[in-house]
Amino acid sequence: MAEAIHFLSLLDVSERIRRGRLSAIVLTEAMLERIAVVDPSFNSYLLVTADLARRQARQADAEIASGRWRGPLHGVPIAVKDLCFTAGIPTTFGMKVYEGFVPDADGTVVKRLADAGSVLLGKLHLHEGAFGEHHASTKTPLNPWNKAYWPGGSSSGSGIATAAGLCFGSLGSDTGGSIRFPSNACGVTGLKPTWGRVSRHGAFPLAESLDTLGPMTRTAADAAAMLTAIAGHDPADPTSLSAPVPDYLAALDGVWGARGLTIGIDRSYVGSPVDAEVLAVVEAALEVLARIGARVVSVEMPDVRPVAEGQLSFCEVESATFHEAAYRATPELFGVLLGKAVAHGLAHDPLVYARHQMERDRFKGRLARLFDEIDALIVPVSPRVGIRYDAFDEFMNDIAGQLRFTGPFNMAGNPTLTLPGGLSSGGLPIGFQLVGPHLSEAKLLAAGHALQMASDWHLRRPPV
Repeated sequence: MAEAIHFLSLLDVSERIRRGRLSAIVLTEAMLERIAVVDPSFNSYLLVTADLARRQARQADAEIASGRWRGPLHGVPIAVKDLCFTAGIPTTFGMKVYEGFVPDADGTVVKRLADAGSVLLGKLHLHEGAFGEHHASTKTPLNPWNKAYWPGGSSSGSGIATAAGLCFGSLGSDTGGSIRFPSNACGVTGLKPTWGRVSRHGAFPLAESLDTLGPMTRTAADAAAMLTAIAGHDPADPTSLSAPVPDYLAALDGVWGARGLTIGIDRSYVGSPVDAEVLAVVEAALEVLARIGARVVSVEMPDVRPVAEGQLSFCEVESATFHEAAYRATPELFGVLLGKAVAHGLAHDPLVYARHQMERDRFKGRLARLFDEIDALIVPVSPRVGIRYDAFDEFMNDIAGQLRFTGPFNMAGNPTLTLPGGLSSGGLPIGFQLVGPHLSEAKLLAAGHALQMASDWHLRRPPV
């Protein structure tokens, strides 16, 4: 039985649009109708930009018909996390403080997606300020696999919409795991690029020295297409990297993309306390990688405990630098977790912060040396299979432990690719990460694409 069009990959619908077998406006109208019918059950969108989407889709159809095809995103409906500035369209950052904010210009990533010809369906739900939880004034986003479970965050809407067939790709942001947790919980592919690989100009910050923007898609190939469009130096963001941007899609090599790669695993790092089904997914992924030509070796991961603990301090202090004026003026508009984080940041001991910075630098150096021996490291995303909403406080009370597979790679700035690895016995998605040295996105995406050509885990769809 053919897969429903809303669950096709971005590249599948792109090819149909390019060949004239599918109209961008017809597809956009179908997606808008699906959002109207399906999304009230899941709350992935904060705002649907129907008029803009229709204008962009009609323009795409006209350009493609005249032979002006811009590339694989041309005419494809996507969505972005609501911390990305959109000209003339509200950008709330998931916060009461900014619910009336309307940017006068697009952020760099939004502009680059538009320049690539994509169709913007809307702005996606997120944790308040991209931090700990959704603001109480908004509807709670629900996991399309099981509504009792957290869909991951802070890019919750991006994970839900991509998994539930409500867009063909989305943008998320990641400061301590915010692309990876929803990719893991919703069963999609998510790429956290190297820090600075994608401009953050025109995006609300959580912690600027940790924040990254990246694609969330159904396949590694789709992520490659989106990254090609958004990556690269931006004069408006002095922290953006000037390294040339490869054509990540062209760099894919089919099932041979993993051939000759050395994949490292530290089983003491990824082991207990980790759910057995999470470990089984990692081992199954290693078996596939070895079968398609990768070499698996044991390595010793640098101690992550100091940077896992320090990551929260960085979030609090850097978030406080951004929110200080608004928090001092209207603290009542801040939710509980973000309000506490800002207050802690404002009162933080500078000597403790300095020690965390020194630990961060040491960890970055040790991790860089580890990648002298391997091409990629395989690790889980979360130590647990699923986090129930009614147990969310327990998760937040052990936040350093829960972020031990994600936060350290924000502290070091390394790229990581999250891939679906199957379903638990209870029917929940479980993913894993491939982590690489700085600017190794092409190699990670090639390996992820090869793995997905040799498995079907990424083809599982929620029952919606």
